[in-house]
Amino acid sequence: MTNENETSRRGFLQTMVGTAATVGLAGNSAAQEKPAAPLKISVFSKHLHWLEWEPMARMAKDIGFDGVDLTVRKGGHIEPERAEQDLPKVAEIIRNAGLELPMVTAGIVDTTTPHAETILRALKSAGIKRYRWGNLRYKDGQPIPPQLDALKRDVAKLADLNRKYDVSAMYHTHSGLEVGAAIWDLWLVLKDQDPARVGVNYDLCHATIEGGLGAWVRSAQLVAPIMQGIAIKDFRWARNAKRDWAVQKCPLGEGMVNFKRFFTMLKAANFSGPVQMHFEYPLGGADSGARALTVDKAKVIEAMRKDLETLRGWLREAQLA
Repeated sequence: MTNENETSRRGFLQTMVGTAATVGLAGNSAAQEKPAAPLKISVFSKHLHWLEWEPMARMAKDIGFDGVDLTVRKGGHIEPERAEQDLPKVAEIIRNAGLELPMVTAGIVDTTTPHAETILRALKSAGIKRYRWGNLRYKDGQPIPPQLDALKRDVAKLADLNRKYDVSAMYHTHSGLEVGAAIWDLWLVLKDQDPARVGVNYDLCHATIEGGLGAWVRSAQLVAPIMQGIAIKDFRWARNAKRDWAVQKCPLGEGMVNFKRFFTMLKAANFSGPVQMHFEYPLGGADSGARALTVDKAKVIEAMRKDLETLRGWLREAQLA
């Protein structure tokens, strides 16, 4: 008799393979005929806010990353209103360091976000095709369906703006009460949109928080055709100071996230989008994007290298590196 978990795994693989030719997973219709190139790993520059542009790029290269996911948002490496002036400079610095700049993380929520169009113009000028967006919110006490209908209209406007500047927005999935935590709601908002202009940046850690047993498998299946990028971090459930159960972020491999299974699925689908590493466990302020560290920088560098080595090992096992 077939094991239930094995049946679920087969179903996921079949779905992922069946959608491999979509823009989110493969980028072209030849995906299943030609294996995807090794996945490139970028560091989320929030965790290097304690360094200015050039030292940040040198550090990312020295640690061993392939690229940078640059913060272009309030308090980031680039302030939104300065995007047109500063992004070309930082892009040159990063590329001259031998790194890629496949995407930025922007504070864009919709077309009304201050400086949204400024950022998109800067992306086009710098030759950057993707940016991370998100933080769509529900209004408590109001029915969900009409809110999702309204969000569809807002997202359609953002897709049109992205088309104007030839860029794509990847909605970052979080856990909690915002839109996209359950994944199915985000799919309803995005399913009729142009997948070349709005898609999903799938955070497996947050998906596991929301559905650790099997819901993350189904949610990944659901958004597979529009999955343009993935974010990497780990967690476990632990008691906090009040003895309540809470999410505790931790180094890769010390938590509950089933990366190995997920990477096997990505391999079957020829996924080729940007992979972003996050470091949200206590790390002397680097975890929260602080401008100054409270620990020796050597400790931060060691932790990042260790997690990166762990991730590369998993990717090699899955034949993704």
